[in-house]
Amino acid sequence: MVQNTDTTTHKTKSTPAARFRKWSRWIHRDLSYFFAGILIIYCISGVYMNHRDTVNVHYTVERLEFSNTSYSPGTKLSEQQARDLIAAYGLTDAYTKHYYPKEDYLKIFIKGGSSLELNQKTGDGVVEILSKRPLVSDMVKLHYNPGKWWTWFSDFFCIAMIIVVITGFTMMKGSNGLVGRGGLLLLAGILVPIIILFTL
Repeated sequence: MVQNTDTTTHKTKSTPAARFRKWSRWIHRDLSYFFAGILIIYCISGVYMNHRDTVNVHYTVERLEFSNTSYSPGTKLSEQQARDLIAAYGLTDAYTKHYYPKEDYLKIFIKGGSSLELNQKTGDGVVEILSKRPLVSDMVKLHYNPGKWWTWFSDFFCIAMIIVVITGFTMMKGSNGLVGRGGLLLLAGILVPIIILFTL
């Protein structure tokens, strides 16, 4: 006797809410991947810009103090002497110009924003060497919106982040969704800037 082993499988139909959550996860995931780079750029440059009163966001400044009594008070250095002076500190062919902002106080401007100052009375001097911050300076430039095409791209990014937030609300259900833990975290995140705003 042969038994009939044919079975019929029944697929459970997903509800509209389940399909909506599925699409939300896809959209949330893909937008997050696509905009991860620009999000990191805005976050890193934003931290530097928050502290721009104490940190130069574009350059690092190295100060080298020195003593040089080769030039007596009352002596006005020529351009060649000024070039020779900065060359002694490794700044060959970097001369821009020099002047005396006050008596016996020399200031030499160096290419790239660096400078050398020398008090000819005391012999005390300092060299300030500016070096562009790698990557960070470029990130800050993008944060300041350098051009039309970046404006459009960053606008699209902002809209996408709103979509990411909305899809994040709808991805989960139950105690981890808006009616549970998610709603409490949402409320807390809204209250923090409001509290800070009213305490400023």
